[in-house]
Amino acid sequence: MTMINQRWEELADIKRVLAKRDWFPGTSGNLAIKVSDEPIEFLVTASGKDKTKETDEDFLLVDREGKPVKDTHLKPSAETLLHVEIFNKTKAGCSLHVHTVDNNIISELYGDKGKITFRGQEIIKAYGLWDEDAEFTIPIIYNYAHIPTLAESFSEFVKEDAGAVLIRNHGITAWGRDALEAKKYLEASEFLFSYHLKLLTLKAVLV
Repeated sequence: MTMINQRWEELADIKRVLAKRDWFPGTSGNLAIKVSDEPIEFLVTASGKDKTKETDEDFLLVDREGKPVKDTHLKPSAETLLHVEIFNKTKAGCSLHVHTVDNNIISELYGDKGKITFRGQEIIKAYGLWDEDAEFTIPIIYNYAHIPTLAESFSEFVKEDAGAVLIRNHGITAWGRDALEAKKYLEASEFLFSYHLKLLTLKAVLV
């Protein structure tokens, strides 16, 4: 199996799992996985595809600028430039972007603060943080409609090989050194969002 086929299968498996969780409403969301470092090339979801389906046109190969490597009628996902920032600035191997109700609500609740910090949660270990009082902060950026401007704002928070950034009323992008780590960051973040919102609801009821 060639490297591109291997990476395709990895990304397809992640897409399959996330689709079952309804994390791709209305064809939203996009996924990317690095195929090579020299030159930087990665697979990214094709724009406008139903991610609950599986076809041989789900992904296309693009270069370090997010442009297709070969002539194709497919268009890279609109937010490919976010993945470009990650792969050009870090040693990340996979990047995942999804829109969920929970991450949108969290981003709106804490958007004015520009971040949300979680602490005292066991699942924080998924981020590689094992201290008893460990905390994890996810920055929240403005949802610029102009994707190059959005990518520039997003880039300010791409400093490590693994991380997560919320885009206000838009979605979350999580990345890691490989597909497993990126998926862990994404799943842990969505768990924390859901837990936090449920806790706020219960506190409001009990008051």
